[in-house]
Amino acid sequence: MQHRHAKVAIIGAGSAGLSAWHAANKHTDDVMLIEAGAYGTTCARVGCMPSKLLIAAANVAHSTNTAAMFGVKVSGVTIDGKAVMERVRHERDRFVGHVLKSMETIPESHHLLGHARFTDPHTLIIDDHTRLTAEAIIIATGSRPTWPKLLEGAGDRLIVNDDVFNWETLPESVAIVGPGVIGMELGQALSRLGVRTRTFGVGGGVGPFQSETLRQLADETFNRELYLDPDANIDKLECQENGVDVTFNKRGSEQTITETFDYVLAATGRQPNVDQLDIEKAELTLDNRGVPQFNRFSLQCLNVQGTPSHIFIVGDANLAVPLLHEAIAEGKIAGRNAANLDDVQVGQRNVPLAIVFTEPQMAMVGESRASLEKQYGGCDCIAKGGVSLADQGRARVMGENQGYFALYAAHGSGQFLGAELFGPGVEHIAHLLAWSLEQKLTVSQMLAMPFYHPVLEEGLRTGLRELQANLQQGPDILERCMECGPGD
Repeated sequence: MQHRHAKVAIIGAGSAGLSAWHAANKHTDDVMLIEAGAYGTTCARVGCMPSKLLIAAANVAHSTNTAAMFGVKVSGVTIDGKAVMERVRHERDRFVGHVLKSMETIPESHHLLGHARFTDPHTLIIDDHTRLTAEAIIIATGSRPTWPKLLEGAGDRLIVNDDVFNWETLPESVAIVGPGVIGMELGQALSRLGVRTRTFGVGGGVGPFQSETLRQLADETFNRELYLDPDANIDKLECQENGVDVTFNKRGSEQTITETFDYVLAATGRQPNVDQLDIEKAELTLDNRGVPQFNRFSLQCLNVQGTPSHIFIVGDANLAVPLLHEAIAEGKIAGRNAANLDDVQVGQRNVPLAIVFTEPQMAMVGESRASLEKQYGGCDCIAKGGVSLADQGRARVMGENQGYFALYAAHGSGQFLGAELFGPGVEHIAHLLAWSLEQKLTVSQMLAMPFYHPVLEEGLRTGLRELQANLQQGPDILERCMECGPGD
């Protein structure tokens, strides 16, 4: 076994780990990157990019099938499942190739292949070939899908999103369990590509929405084109020779039915990959999930004494905000700090922004209203405004007049605080609102911006006008709300 030393060791070469390596390398050339599996990042291999490729094909199919709305008659539409998946895999491999090419900028002497585990707070064993000591260590091991025991009744027909993108062709049927981001995106895409689907959830949630108004509207809207039961009762799953029998209560009735599916797709959450690191030997304070506690602004873990450690945790491994742009930001902060342990600094964290690429799209900007009210001590200092897109001009032109914008602001100051969005193309409106929130704009300042005609943003303006009308402002209101919540 070889013995090596590094100033900074990074466990995991995904998006967060690569970002951390490049940031640390600006301050020291003594950085070691350790990867247990294939290079390529979750986003490129089995996440963001291949899922959008499948969604793109699905949306083309849907547009063709609904063209009659515009007086455009299309007949004989055929979905070639093999061709769909061939393009998905080809383009996916192309994206992975870009990541692999970027790895070439990292000298071979600066990365190791193998599974790392702690033997003490400063020492890692990589497989059985290397003992590595490091002054600072960054955990960037990502996460993996998890599922309840009930789903194991599907046997070898239980799949996760990783498996979908290796299909040679589309199956005839899939049951999706979990109407979160992954479940809704893949479920709708597969349905639009002619796959018989049913999507089941627990507790009534749809996507990221916290607003009950948005949850109900999303439920109603998606059910117009596919079967979605966000609060389902699945009795059992049994693996058969020709598929998986799923026994469940049909929505809206007491009737119990059994249907057979080719696969059951588990989209029921993810767990951080820290449980195989012998993390207890790192002498860190762990939460009830076994994940190290850390400072979200420095990404520095706390040791068992509750003081800052030389170990950092980033990306999906900490499960704080499992999104690509957040992983890259965290890697950048942790990489810089790990290379400068005597000068650990607080890094800039951007406002929360999450987007689900269904149709209509779903998006969250800032904190939810419930979270905001908790931050403001439970007092009534949060104003709400909104707008339905049912009669919005541009949305009607496109035949996509479904959705609602829920907008939040602070009484007194009039500062914009966040939004929950459901509608066509809200990925773009979400960015505009995130930028406004990042700049701490007030609602009146946002309304002073230009709005072209006819665009979906005019609907946003209508919602902002209602929000402005609902705001209580003035010195007395401002003083009261600043006493029980965050100030400027």
